[in-house]
Amino acid sequence: MAKTINVALQGGGAHGAFTWGVLDVLLHQPDLVIEGVTGTSAGAMNAAVVASHYGSGGAEAASEALEAFWREVSEAARFSPFRRTLMDRVLGNWSLDTSPFYLAYDIASRVVSPAFANPLDINPLRPLVEKYVRFDVLNGVCAHKIFIAATNVWTGKVRIFEHGEISVDALLASACIPELFAPVFIDGVPYWDGGFMGNPPLFPLFYGTDTADTLIVQINPIERQKTPVTAREIVNRVNEITFNASLLKELRAIRFVARLVDEGKLDPSEYKRVRMHRIASPELKPLSASSKLNGEWTFLRHVRDIGRRAAEQWLAAHFDDIGERDTIDIAREIA
Repeated sequence: MAKTINVALQGGGAHGAFTWGVLDVLLHQPDLVIEGVTGTSAGAMNAAVVASHYGSGGAEAASEALEAFWREVSEAARFSPFRRTLMDRVLGNWSLDTSPFYLAYDIASRVVSPAFANPLDINPLRPLVEKYVRFDVLNGVCAHKIFIAATNVWTGKVRIFEHGEISVDALLASACIPELFAPVFIDGVPYWDGGFMGNPPLFPLFYGTDTADTLIVQINPIERQKTPVTAREIVNRVNEITFNASLLKELRAIRFVARLVDEGKLDPSEYKRVRMHRIASPELKPLSASSKLNGEWTFLRHVRDIGRRAAEQWLAAHFDDIGERDTIDIAREIA
């Protein structure tokens, strides 16, 4: 019998290729149906590409569109000044921590706003989104319910764009890094990257779908066993904590409601008892935050393959758990 799930896709720049690999496996898994998809930043891009092409050509079309999208991301990155040094290439180091241009950007971004550094507001993702996302499908008859997160700059709250509202600007808003791009204005309101307030947001899936099982595709590690010492390690860890904070808050709320439902203190007809799952990989932990700007095709394929392996391992271990039980120990995650 077919299993039905929702998927929640974290953002993470080039590390979003991990999600590409995960989705590639999920799309071709027999007897697995995806009802809802929520995404932030790179997760939003992956969600939009998959949902718009699956709706018109099935799993194979969605898989091919994902690869084509990421290949063009790599082509666009060839013109980026953020490149690995020769020594990093020799040593097999994927980070940009020693790249002169990245170091200059890191310093300049603290004193120079995008309005001055990028006065024409050029975003290399815009033509890719216009080319690979079929908005007529997303906002029409779509096989998946899709939810895209962005952060309202004025209120600091998350904004969810859903059916009928998804546009090029909505996707660019979801991936708008404040240090790189000016806010994206939609209906006169400025938006930044959705990861600040929902990475990924889970609540739209609970209210907007019938499925009780949600699978988080996690890019940013929640835990590390090593205390950061160097300035770069501190920046990396702050980045991870910041972009996981909203997720941990939602998991805490999910645990609270689930416990009350299980204890009979809440009416299950009024409160949904959801089951949570996660695909992540320890192979992502060695990658620094700077490598999220590494668009080399070799690197993207490397991260994609990590995602494929993680998805295959999770399905082998937990496919039968879908519809039956949680496969995340939420109590431990929030302790």
